[in-house]
Amino acid sequence: MLRILWNGKSAMSAQQDKLDSISNNLSNVNTEGYKRMDVTFKDLMSEALDRRGYPVNRGENKNLITGTGVRTANWIRDKSQGNLLQTNIKTDLAIDGEGYFRVETKNGEYRYIRSGSFNIDNNGELMDKNGNKLSIELFEEEEEIKFTKDNFIIKEDGSLFAKIDDSNNSGLREVGKINTYNAVGDDAFISVGENLYVAREEVIPTISNANILQGFVEGSNVDVSKEMTDMILSQRAFEFGSRAIKAADEMWGMVNNLRGR
Repeated sequence: MLRILWNGKSAMSAQQDKLDSISNNLSNVNTEGYKRMDVTFKDLMSEALDRRGYPVNRGENKNLITGTGVRTANWIRDKSQGNLLQTNIKTDLAIDGEGYFRVETKNGEYRYIRSGSFNIDNNGELMDKNGNKLSIELFEEEEEIKFTKDNFIIKEDGSLFAKIDDSNNSGLREVGKINTYNAVGDDAFISVGENLYVAREEVIPTISNANILQGFVEGSNVDVSKEMTDMILSQRAFEFGSRAIKAADEMWGMVNNLRGR
C-alpha cells in the first residue's frame, strides 16, 4: 500500500512538470525564435518479484519486476529549426542552422539570442527588443557605423556591407561581419528570460557556420497539435496517479477498521 501511494505521488509530480512545460510551450507559440522545452523521466528503484516474502504464482515469469514510480530527470530544449518567415524588413535577421546572435547588455555583459527581430535606435545601432546591442565585428580601419533603414546589406555568411558617405566612395563596401555563436552540449546555454541565453561558466561559445538571412525572422518550433496530444496524455497519467492514491487511502481505511474490531 505504501508503494501504491508512492507510485501515485511520484507519477503526479512528474506529470505536473510535464504539464508545466507544455503550458510554457503553448504560451510561446508565437514568440520569435522560441525553442520548445520538454521533460524527461527517470525510473525510481525497481525490485524483482522472485524473492522471499513476495507472493508469486508457480510457473510465473521470474523476470518480472515491480517499481516505485518515476521522477523528473531533466528539462531539455529542442533546438530544431523553426519556420522562416519573410518580412522584407532589413533589420530582421534569421539564423538558418544552429547558433545564436550575440548581444551586449547595458552592463557590458554578453547574452545570446535566437530571435533576430532588431530595430535601429536613435544612435544608429542595431538593438534587440530588450535594448541590447547586436555584436558586430568591424574591421580595424572602420569607425562605428550609423545604420539607417536602407544603408546596409548583410550576406548569408554574415558579411556586412554599409554605405559610407565620403568624398572618395559613396557606395556599399564591406565593413565587418555579424557572427553567430554556438557551443557543444544541449545544456551549454541557460535561458535567463526575455528570449535571452547565457553561456555556462565552463562553456566558451565559438563562431558557428550558420547562414544569416536578411529580411526574415524565425518563428517558434512549437507544434500545437503535438503539445495538445502530449497534454491529454499527461492529464490522463495525472488522473491515474490520483486514483492510485485514492485506492491506497481506501485500503488503509479498511485496515484501520479491521484493527478497530
